[in-house]
Amino acid sequence: MARVFAPFHLSLSPVCVCVYARCCLGLCAATPIDNAIYAVKWTRPSCSKTTPQHDAAVPILHSWDAAYTAAMDWRTVFVVLWMLLPYPSTAIKLDGGGYVDITIAIGAKVKQDDTLIDKIKEMVTDGSFYLYHALDKKVYLKDATILVPSHWSCKSCSKARTESFEKAKIKIDHAKLMEPRTKLYGECGKGGEYIHFTPDFLLNDSAIQMYGPRGKVFLHEWAHLRWGVYDEYNEEKPFYLSNGRVEYTRCTTNIEGQIFEVNGGSPQSCRINPETFLPSSDCKFFPNKDQNTDSSVMFSPSLEAVTTFCRETEHNYEAETQQNIICNNKATWTVIFEDSVDKDALSFLPPLPSTPSPPIFKLLQRKKRAVCLILDVSGSMATESRILRMRQAATHLLRNYVEEQASVGIVKFSTAASIVSSLTIIESDATRDHLINLLPETPGGSTNMCNGLRLGLQVLSEDDMDAIGDEIIFLTDGQATDDVTLCIPDAINSGAIIHTIALSDSAHNALQEMADKTGGIFFYSKDDFTSNQLMDAFASLTLSTGDHSNEPVQLESVGTRTSDWFNGTVSVDQTVGNKTSFVIIYERIFPAVYIQSPSGIVYTEAQMNHDNRLKTVTLKVAETAEPGDWAYSIKTSTDQAFTITVTSQASHEDVPPIIVKTRMNQQVSDGTKPMTVFAEVSQNYRPVINVEVWATLEPATGPIQSLQLLDNGAGADVMANDGIYSRYFTKMVNGRCSLKVRAKNQDGKARFAVQKRSGAPYVPGYVVDGVVELNPPNPSVSDEPIEVGSFTRTATGESFEVTLTGSTPPNFPPSKVTDLGAKILEEAVLLSWTAPGEDLDQGRAKSYEIRWSFDLDMLRQDFSNGHVVDTATVSPQEAGSVEQHAFNLSLPIQNGTTLFFAVQTLDEHDAKSDTSNIASASMILPNPKPPGISNPGLNLTVLVSSLCAVTIVICIIAGVTTWAVRRRRPALRI
Repeated sequence: MARVFAPFHLSLSPVCVCVYARCCLGLCAATPIDNAIYAVKWTRPSCSKTTPQHDAAVPILHSWDAAYTAAMDWRTVFVVLWMLLPYPSTAIKLDGGGYVDITIAIGAKVKQDDTLIDKIKEMVTDGSFYLYHALDKKVYLKDATILVPSHWSCKSCSKARTESFEKAKIKIDHAKLMEPRTKLYGECGKGGEYIHFTPDFLLNDSAIQMYGPRGKVFLHEWAHLRWGVYDEYNEEKPFYLSNGRVEYTRCTTNIEGQIFEVNGGSPQSCRINPETFLPSSDCKFFPNKDQNTDSSVMFSPSLEAVTTFCRETEHNYEAETQQNIICNNKATWTVIFEDSVDKDALSFLPPLPSTPSPPIFKLLQRKKRAVCLILDVSGSMATESRILRMRQAATHLLRNYVEEQASVGIVKFSTAASIVSSLTIIESDATRDHLINLLPETPGGSTNMCNGLRLGLQVLSEDDMDAIGDEIIFLTDGQATDDVTLCIPDAINSGAIIHTIALSDSAHNALQEMADKTGGIFFYSKDDFTSNQLMDAFASLTLSTGDHSNEPVQLESVGTRTSDWFNGTVSVDQTVGNKTSFVIIYERIFPAVYIQSPSGIVYTEAQMNHDNRLKTVTLKVAETAEPGDWAYSIKTSTDQAFTITVTSQASHEDVPPIIVKTRMNQQVSDGTKPMTVFAEVSQNYRPVINVEVWATLEPATGPIQSLQLLDNGAGADVMANDGIYSRYFTKMVNGRCSLKVRAKNQDGKARFAVQKRSGAPYVPGYVVDGVVELNPPNPSVSDEPIEVGSFTRTATGESFEVTLTGSTPPNFPPSKVTDLGAKILEEAVLLSWTAPGEDLDQGRAKSYEIRWSFDLDMLRQDFSNGHVVDTATVSPQEAGSVEQHAFNLSLPIQNGTTLFFAVQTLDEHDAKSDTSNIASASMILPNPKPPGISNPGLNLTVLVSSLCAVTIVICIIAGVTTWAVRRRRPALRI
């Protein structure tokens, strides 16, 4: 039986206190210490209280002495355990039946409008009501924070702590499209990045007609964000055939309506494609205003009767909805209760005894930015020129990334700590240069982290008596020589956002947790002159307000070692060009540097600034940099390392630049689950597609890994052409690892995507008493992708750590095929898909197993019972290649019959992938008879068209007959 401590007193050790706190909070679990020890069961007399609900906790230590000996030092145990305690967080949590810590952030470009605040509160309040009823009265929204822009006048606003626009899960910001949407990166059940609403959606009541009540639209988007479910419609494949009947892609099929083309403002009969027997692409579905079903919100939140999610008993498995394709044909309800982050809580939460109160709202606001650099100058910083590289990176931050009117302080620490500079307002280049000149140069002493943290917090408190909402950039290269348990919890609770940088792999393990628990970012940089990791880390420490027009963009960051020429090209596109700078760092001897503009102007050292102490050469381009390809050439006769970093800002205030964001799906991995690299390329929330994107993963030990990230809807990539590029990372090694992504469009293929992904659908109109009532036109942009000029971008993601459970890297089976498609051409079937790999989406698999069935559900539940397709001639291609396989059916198939197909992939060890998405195809032979109709409402148009055609034919026959009879009658009279 597991035992935990009674309420603690002063005689208890810190370990006792922490274990007791964990169990009291209901958080007892298998908590490993030093990869082997579990602090769960204790037999010391002062820790004897028993809590039966935690009996199944996991492996245990049988005595206090054993625990102490195994951990060797109680401080080590304490560090691990306090990191598990609840601190202020930017993540949404479920507290009982109420969701808390919901941050709704308004973008900096949104003009002040107090009505907008009221509309947000109204939408969230209604959304809580709909949520409560949709999930069997189990959950609701308990509280929410609205973060308003710093330029708004807000007397009722409190000071923001760790909340920021970038970390907010709900964003209110301008965009090209009004449509609400949720940014989804990961697989089914993993949740989304954020919900995006525009001010127009909230303030313009015509949006209610087009998308539905705002509260119910909020519920639709919340299901994406929180539970990782997908839409139950498909704008690309709105119709399908089911055993000869036309169906609209929806869930459930109990949703009824009619289909029309709207030309010239009036509904007309849909044209039918004679080859597919499907309605034309201009055909739209108009749902009946009144429905006899209450699901599904993920199909259409606009319908009044629809208030809940599709369950298995009513789920439409055949329709090629995003939900079916991505979630293995699971109903939305099933994913929420079995696969989502809330699955455990929802399984035992009872219905609430009464209707919950409306959410409690609080208004927060970030003030002027205040940053304190807390820099390690201990003796080990002399190693590998660490202190020089720190000064180079901090200089880059102060010169190019800290905005005007922000306040900056500097603290250095080793054995003791001292204030290098109190908070200083950035007012000019002279202010920046003053701070740069103060950066510490001389290392020495030990690494007393607490001294630095305490003094940094003191500096941040100079302006308004506290550090709430301020930022710390904490850099260290070693293990603490003091007792971090005495200060780190206070630092986390200070309300400051703490960014941490581990310069070397030996830096303290607490750095990552400090960043995670305060909304900060963790970076790791190793001792490699060519990696540029430290420059990239400092350049990534911006606190975005949503106004990317006034934020620096990194165009290039690359390095090499050479004793000859170092050449390259950087594309400056139309969206950037202001405040463009080239920073070259050399290792030993000042080189010759040449930078040529697109028009041929050559800049040499005479136009550049050379800082011999920092070993940097900087070119600041006057005014707006010319768009086009800028070429750089660096010449040296001495073998040495070089890096070049290019930054710029938007060329026009009203044209946001193209930006790139990157991250891993896990910040800590034990190797049992695959890691995924993500990169998002966008401009003002518009996806940029067809971009060449490469990720560089640099571990502390071992070779650098390079992966081309893909946006093809296969392997790790969930959805094609959504501007999110991804790939599995399989060659994991123990230790910390940094992540950098480079995106470029130098071949002209990149485009702005126009099709939205994952959001409440626009409804063209409704059928009311048999009459179509049209909604206002969809305020979308052109359907044609817009061309993007040449550009280059680099982005650095938060560093991550791998601790493998075994002695060798894990071997994963091939990834699941997610884009299987099928066609029946006469009596042959043509299948196509994207090849997975030997390990997930890497390498080349060994073989495929393909099966088909008349019964979708049978194939979904028991793949092995399907009819086998001969694949002896199919040799898998390299991962990412297009595969095709044609074969003849072994059984005769009647016209109009729908068949279902699936594939599994095997690797060289015969490990099988998960079963693919299930593709369907119908046998369509030339036949004058149109396909059947699945329901009267949906196919009324086709029926009317058919009846009209028949009526016309009958009229023609009757007319001809009448004419012939009349011609005969006079002859008969003679």
